[in-house]
Amino acid sequence: MVLEPVRKTFKEKLKPTPAQERALEAVLWRCRTLYNVALEQRMTWRRRGQGVSATRFQQEVKLKAIREAYPEDAAIHSHVLQDVLARLDKTYQAFFRRVANGEKPGFPHFQGHTRWHSFTSKEYGNGARLDNGALVLAKIGRIAVRWSRPVEGTIQPVPPTGQETGIDLRLKVFLLTAGGEAVANPRHYRKGEKALRKAQQRVSRRKKGSKRRAKAVAILAKKHQHVRRQRRDFHHKTARTLVRAYDTISVEAIQPANLSRRPAPKPDGTGGYLHNGARRKAGLNKSIHDAGWRQFLMILTFTAACAGKRVEAVDPAYTSQECSGCGERIFKSLSVRTHVCTTCGLVLDRDENAAKNIQWRGQRLRGLAGLPAGMNVDRRRGMR
Repeated sequence: MVLEPVRKTFKEKLKPTPAQERALEAVLWRCRTLYNVALEQRMTWRRRGQGVSATRFQQEVKLKAIREAYPEDAAIHSHVLQDVLARLDKTYQAFFRRVANGEKPGFPHFQGHTRWHSFTSKEYGNGARLDNGALVLAKIGRIAVRWSRPVEGTIQPVPPTGQETGIDLRLKVFLLTAGGEAVANPRHYRKGEKALRKAQQRVSRRKKGSKRRAKAVAILAKKHQHVRRQRRDFHHKTARTLVRAYDTISVEAIQPANLSRRPAPKPDGTGGYLHNGARRKAGLNKSIHDAGWRQFLMILTFTAACAGKRVEAVDPAYTSQECSGCGERIFKSLSVRTHVCTTCGLVLDRDENAAKNIQWRGQRLRGLAGLPAGMNVDRRRGMR
């Protein structure tokens, strides 16, 4: 197995002094202001009939004059300001790419005071560096860091197990493997929903612009943060368990964002189906977001790459409808939880059948396995 290089990042908590906190907030404020001004300039150029917006490099040329005219910007390292313009350019280019692809455009919008939370130094050693366990930022100084887990020794791949599986992401249980092993769905948001509702009601009762409302908003944000951290911790632990047990994990190449919206039926009355062919049941949006499938798949893919393992994305169409024994397509509604094949007689849990199909598709995609017993290829219907 050839291991591809992986860039791994670590997130550590800073412990700034009160003066440093104010300095960091000032940097965020100026970065947000620069972003909004640069966005307005691009929009103005287009309205005036130039045909194209100002480019990133045209705007970067003006940074020197801006820093000379405004002492607040001169107090910020130039690389930080350049990265702000790079962010805007990336967002702008993504807008035109979506327009060209016929997707929902989503034009870049101005950033409010609650929507800018980070800044970036483009080059280590030039504006940002580490010194004896502290982070040294240009124009701000040494900031203490709360190091969580220092890396020791040489990072090695996880020993291979020679096993592989497919996983089917669900709502009743979080996932089911091709071997029938289930991982329970913790439903973090559902469990914390009562406390979140009370915190949201407290915010609604407060007068806008008051200090009491700001305090209530902070409490609400902390409760949401707690739920997010619970979900992320569960995703990491589940991903590590799978990666330690299997060398290759096949998953469905689904777009969870599309699953949380009910598609409009077609003129003939059809449509509105989930990725596996079952008609969508109303009221699942909250549960889908609570499960966090997209975040889990990203964490699983990254964890597998770091361990020298592999995650294979396969076509998600009809994984619950096709028989994992013979390939016959047996249509069933979402309420039918048992797969019963009228061709080969296979009786199996619906989700376990889907997981086996996902594993088969992953193997066929790599050319490492033949067809399941009884499965044949029909030129008119494709693989059966």
